[in-house]
Amino acid sequence: MSDVPQTFPEPLVFGEVLFDHFSDGSRVLGGAPFNVAWHLQGFGLSPLFVSAVGEDDSGREVLDRMREWGMRTSGVQIDRAHPTGSVTASIVDGEPSFQIEADQAYDHVRCGAALEALGDRSVALLYHGTLALRDSPSRGTLEALRTAAGAPTFVDLNLRDPWWNRERLDACLTEASWLKLNRNELATVTGADTGTVGACQERALELAESRGLEAVIVTLGGRGALIARGGSTWVEESEHVDSEAVVDTVGAGDAFSAVACVGMREGWHPQQILSRGNAFAGDVCRIRGATTRDRSLYERRLDEWRRA
Repeated sequence: MSDVPQTFPEPLVFGEVLFDHFSDGSRVLGGAPFNVAWHLQGFGLSPLFVSAVGEDDSGREVLDRMREWGMRTSGVQIDRAHPTGSVTASIVDGEPSFQIEADQAYDHVRCGAALEALGDRSVALLYHGTLALRDSPSRGTLEALRTAAGAPTFVDLNLRDPWWNRERLDACLTEASWLKLNRNELATVTGADTGTVGACQERALELAESRGLEAVIVTLGGRGALIARGGSTWVEESEHVDSEAVVDTVGAGDAFSAVACVGMREGWHPQQILSRGNAFAGDVCRIRGATTRDRSLYERRLDEWRRA
C-alpha cells in the first residue's frame, strides 16, 4: 500500500512505538498506540500512525515491519538524536510489568512534519494514549493534530509511573470523547472504590457525567469489561481462554481498544463492542506480545462480524 492520501475518514493514531524486551531474550514490536494502529490495519481501516523512531537498526525494523503489514509510514519521523523506544517487559503475579526508558524518539515527534503527513486527510477519530505525552515536544504536536483533525478523540489511559501527572491527566479528560481505562486507573482518576464490578459501573457513570464524556470503557482483567454511556452501563464477561493456552497478557488491553475504535467508527451497540473486544483480547493472549503477522486472526473475527 502506498502513502496516497485517503479521501474517506480513517483513524489517526498518535503515540509511542517501541520494542518490548522479554526475559527469555525475545523482543516484540509494540507500544500501545502502535499496537492499536497495527490491529486497525489488520481489520482493514488503514490508519495514519504518527510517531518517531531513531536512526538505528530498531527504527529501520519498525518501518520495514509497517511496510510488510501494509501500513503507511509517512507519519513516522526519523529522529537522529534519540533512540527507538525500548521497554523491558515481564509478568509479575500474572500481570504485565514494564521498565520504560526515558528520552526516546517518540518523545520528540515534530509538529510540522506531523501536520504535513496529515495533510487534508479526513479523520474519523483520533486515538492516543498518555505515555508519549510525558515530554513537551510530542504534547504540542498532539494538540496541533487534534486541532487540524477536528475529530472525536479516543483516549486510552496508560498511567505508567513516573511518566504521568494530574495536570496532563486532566488535559486528556478534557479533550476526550471516549475514555478507556482499567479498574486501577479508574480508582486513581476518581479517588473512589472500584473493588466490585458494581462500584466500577457507578464510578464510570459518574466520570462520564462529570467530564462530559460520550463513553467510558473500563477493562476488568479476567472479569471482562464495561461501558458507561448515556446514563446506562453494559457489562460483558471475558471470553474464556484456557490457562494453558495463555502465552502472555501483554497487549490485551490494546487489542480491546482497537476493536472499540472500530466499533466507535461503525456505530456498534455497546454490547457488541464489549463482546467483540473481549474476544479479540483473548486472541492476543494466545500469542507472544501484542502484535502478530497472522492475518487469519483478523479475517476470522471480520467474518464473524459480517455474519452477525
